[in-house]
Amino acid sequence: MTPILAVALKEFQDGIRNRWFISITLIFSLLSIGLSYYASAASGQIAPPSLSTTIASLSSLSVFIIPLIALLLCYDSFVGEQESGTLLLLLTYPISHGQLLLGKFLGMGSIITLATVLGFGSAALLLGFNSSFAAVLPAFSLFILTSILLGLTFVGFAFVISLSVSEKSKAAGLSLIVWLFFILVFDLVLLALLIGIENGVSQQGLVQLMMLNPADLFRLINLAALDTGDVNGVLAVAVNSSHSAMTLLLVMLGWVIAPLLAAMAVFSKKTI
Repeated sequence: MTPILAVALKEFQDGIRNRWFISITLIFSLLSIGLSYYASAASGQIAPPSLSTTIASLSSLSVFIIPLIALLLCYDSFVGEQESGTLLLLLTYPISHGQLLLGKFLGMGSIITLATVLGFGSAALLLGFNSSFAAVLPAFSLFILTSILLGLTFVGFAFVISLSVSEKSKAAGLSLIVWLFFILVFDLVLLALLIGIENGVSQQGLVQLMMLNPADLFRLINLAALDTGDVNGVLAVAVNSSHSAMTLLLVMLGWVIAPLLAAMAVFSKKTI
């Protein structure tokens, strides 16, 4: 077994032992099944909402939950082991900094990936049995894929934070700041730009600005594949951009790779 796989297996087993895997899966399952079958109660209807409404609602809520879970899961991945002394011990073994980081990334990422597939996949199966798998599976497959990419992106952010500080408390605080910036502050700044610029921002300019935020990109990819009647506000304009779904997915993949490379750069210069 290679060092990367050995570290990944250890991280995955630790995640299951700490019940992270079960907790994340339950959260995603309750969220997706609840929205799939009970979201229409607010409008006075006792029937499952449309597939477009379900995906739109899931995208709007998951963009808050998935990054937060990823940051909570991984913010102490390195600084916690540094405080306990186990990080220095690990580096005495025949394993490089890059192998250790990639192993941790695969281990943590596999927890989020499997929990996402099982959690959101359960709702897809239920909706498929009640309607049509031919309609449900493509939409949910794209949603699950982008959810995984969003989670992996914030795993990378958490690694950068964990490698940049010397105390777990600082890592927790910085993780919260990162979450607030990408989930709340960025959109407020974007809204201020749209209101403050006299002639407004062009459609392509708006999409390019949204690509600077993986959370907005996540919503953009999922909502662009739906009926625009289910999308309101800024996103209703952005989803009609000329960018293909594949192009947006490649940008999302870039968001996964960029923080991972940054974490490698920080780790290679870090003094333990």
